[in-house]
Amino acid sequence: MWQSWMQSVENHGIWLALGAVVLAVLLLAGCDARRIEQLEEGVSTETDVRKAMGEPERVWPEPDGARTFEYNRQPTGHRNYMITLAPDGVMRSLRQVLTPENMATATPGLEEEVLRRRFGKPARIVPYALSGETDWVWHYLEDGNRSYSFTATLGRDGRLLRTSRTPDPTNDAPDTR
Repeated sequence: MWQSWMQSVENHGIWLALGAVVLAVLLLAGCDARRIEQLEEGVSTETDVRKAMGEPERVWPEPDGARTFEYNRQPTGHRNYMITLAPDGVMRSLRQVLTPENMATATPGLEEEVLRRRFGKPARIVPYALSGETDWVWHYLEDGNRSYSFTATLGRDGRLLRTSRTPDPTNDAPDTR
C-alpha cells in the first residue's frame, strides 16, 4: 500500500512539473507578443526596446554603425529575436529568426559565428569527440504549433557540414502569438 501511494505521489509530481514547464513556455510566448506589440519600427528607441524586452543576450555591431540586439528564447522557447537599432538609436527592424525560410539559408561552409548571428544562441551544443563534429540545435515552430529541432553540424574547423530538421514531440508547445 505504501509503495502504491508513493508511486502515485511520484507520478503526480512528474505531471505537475511537466505542467509547470508547459505553462512557463506559454507565458513566455504570450509575454513576448505583448512586448513586441509595444514596439514600432521607425519609432521605438533603444530605451523602448530595453524597457519592453530587457537586456539583450548579445549586441552585434553592423557595418553602418547600427547595432543588432539578440533576444534568445532557447532552450524552452521556439523563437529568437534580432532587433536592429539604427545609428541614431531608433529601431530599424524586429525579426524572429527561427523560421524555416531563414534556416534554408544555412549552407555548407558557413562559419559558426555566421550561424550564431543568423539564428541566435542555440538551445544546446553537443560535441562529438571521436568525429570532431559538433551539433548546434535550435527549437522552432512550423504551422503555428508543431515543434521541430533544427540541427547544424559543424566540423573541426568550425564550418557548417550539414543541417537536418526533425519533429520534436518532446518540445511541442502551442504558439500563442
